Amino acid sequence: MSEEQVVLEVNHLKKYFPIKGGILKRTKNHVKAVDDISFKVRENETFSLVGESGCGKSTTGRSILRLLEPTDGEVIFKGDNLLDVNKRTFRHMRKDMQLIFQDPYSSLNPRMTVKKLLVEPLLTHKLATKKEAEQKAEEMIEKVGLSKEQLNRYPHEFSGGQRQRISIARALIVNPKLVILDEAVSALDVSIQSQILNLLMRLQEEFQLTYVFISHDLNVVKHLSDRVGVMYLGQMMELASTEELYENPLHPYTKALLSAIPTIDPKEKKERIILQGDVPDPSDPPSGCPFRLRCPMAHNRCAEEKPKYIEKEKDHWVACHLFDE
Repeated sequence: MSEEQVVLEVNHLKKYFPIKGGILKRTKNHVKAVDDISFKVRENETFSLVGESGCGKSTTGRSILRLLEPTDGEVIFKGDNLLDVNKRTFRHMRKDMQLIFQDPYSSLNPRMTVKKLLVEPLLTHKLATKKEAEQKAEEMIEKVGLSKEQLNRYPHEFSGGQRQRISIARALIVNPKLVILDEAVSALDVSIQSQILNLLMRLQEEFQLTYVFISHDLNVVKHLSDRVGVMYLGQMMELASTEELYENPLHPYTKALLSAIPTIDPKEKKERIILQGDVPDPSDPPSGCPFRLRCPMAHNRCAEEKPKYIEKEKDHWVACHLFDE
């Protein structure tokens, strides 16, 4: 991977939430929501983060954009470490990095019309005059499949799918380079999901966008992604191209996730891997491999030593003792 292709580089990112207790509210422990993960995102690709609920996917996305201040690590965007720049400089950089949330209703100000929602970011970043901003709003609303007659309506007057289109328009109107989509289609009906996914793919090509797509739906991820990172308990278990990951999964956790994907053909026989137990408490993770308590392949070494994150094959990374010998 040549350096000029890399838009976003995340190095050893950590986000710990303190657990306070006692009369003095001293920090007793930490919830390790994101625990030392690294990955790179190439220009114009869709890089997906997948895993069970609570694995740290959304916290990773919000830490990249400093909506949550990371505990440690580097987030390098266009050559700058975002964790080193001051807040004033970072505000100027924010237009190049946008976030689309899972719930479009709570992310849209109910007191603002769609026109005001779209015009506001252009005026805030001083990218256009008011007249130019209103013209851009008309153009953008039509690009996401709505009409300019709907600009004077309020968010509550739209369906969930339409509200997500508005959220997409608001994110893209400032012409960003990177868009993080945090479960952006999971709250929508399946038929609407496919429409929004096709819209995102078309807009990515039109605006030359780079996506970080966060999801638990492996069918959606397969349809949209170029590469996929699998997270568990705040750590990266496996990372590979979409085709390689789905055809040749290495980590037992990845295999279990893929085995849970429902099949359309009722005659197709598929071995389901049932994981035992629940996800451990991130404030008290197991020793060694974080997945070992639920892993059907676990052995003594898994409890004693944390597996190294290695490149087993070209661009195919895995953290498992089955492959680091």
